[in-house]
Amino acid sequence: MPPDAVPLTVSVVMPCLNEAETVARCVAEALAALESAGLDGEVIVADNGSTDGSRDLAAAAGARVVPVAERGYGAALAGGFAAARGRYVVMGDADLSYDFGAVPDFVKALDAGADLVMGSRFRGGIESGAMPPLHRWLGNPVLTGLGRLFFHTDVSDFHCGLRAFRRDALLALDLRTTGMEYASEMVVKAALFGLVVREIPVSLRKDGRSRPPHLRTWRDGWRHLRFLLLYSPRWLFLVPGLTLALAGTALIVWLLPGPRALGRATLDIHTMLAGAAMVLVGAAAIFSGVCAKIFGITEGLLPKDPLLDRLFDRWITLETGLFAGAACLLGGGVLVGRVVSLWAGAGFHGLPYTQTMRWMIPGVLLLVLGAQALFGSFLLSLLGVRRR
Repeated sequence: MPPDAVPLTVSVVMPCLNEAETVARCVAEALAALESAGLDGEVIVADNGSTDGSRDLAAAAGARVVPVAERGYGAALAGGFAAARGRYVVMGDADLSYDFGAVPDFVKALDAGADLVMGSRFRGGIESGAMPPLHRWLGNPVLTGLGRLFFHTDVSDFHCGLRAFRRDALLALDLRTTGMEYASEMVVKAALFGLVVREIPVSLRKDGRSRPPHLRTWRDGWRHLRFLLLYSPRWLFLVPGLTLALAGTALIVWLLPGPRALGRATLDIHTMLAGAAMVLVGAAAIFSGVCAKIFGITEGLLPKDPLLDRLFDRWITLETGLFAGAACLLGGGVLVGRVVSLWAGAGFHGLPYTQTMRWMIPGVLLLVLGAQALFGSFLLSLLGVRRR
């Protein structure tokens, strides 16, 4: 906010890219809502490079137009938020799909203590034809469900474009994406950093444009999913890694005494080899998850984790890692040494592989895990120095 700007209660920010058909009506609707509720506020149109006269139409309708050079939905919003003078900010699309008459309801929720107030189209109402069936029945429910699972939030509509927040709280989150996934980043980081999030029902109308929307279903859907995964090292790395490592270990231990019958099939050393691969991939995923978590915290992308702090203080140390790596190397060396001893006893000629491979597979696995533990311990120690 400029130092000489007069602070206001609420700023309504609308991202805009060639919305000449609808932007003026959206601005008028928002201004009418502010006036009827007696709120001192403004309407900002964050223009992202319109070439159809949207800027002039928005200004004529009473909005303050803020040009944003960097392209993208998130970039446009960020530019509008930076220019806003309001203590509260309400954001909504400039295509007539949202009813800006709900602005006072968002302000009341913020006055009641919320930091972020989400609109929910699924708890409000969706006009016929306002949302494509693929978005309504698959895209939004799946991505919202993953967001609720990963980040422990009760938000029922991650992608509602009508929402409000305390401007200082949002700026403190340091949102960084510039595309459509900006909407997800806002909710995710609000949940991760402990902001008070509330939700109110809103209605979704069929937009007033004659052209197709800017949203690209599969491209933007993937960008949202990618973002959710990147901000959740637990679900991207740790859960799959632990599952693979435990399943692979169980297979190896189960098959160590000899072949096993499973229904009409017989499982033998080939399955043991698959189990060893599962353990290696799982261990790599777990290590990647720990590194990603530390990186996210040190870069301010993720909040501090007290559990991780305790683990680093007591268990995840260079000395512990070196000891674990040495133990794995010793165990692997003993198993491989037994096989070499049997081979030497046979004059270094052929061996019954169905027996010796039962020791060779876990032996080589331990050797590889030991080497990974030694090198990984130094990397984690380096990351730990940066973390502190």
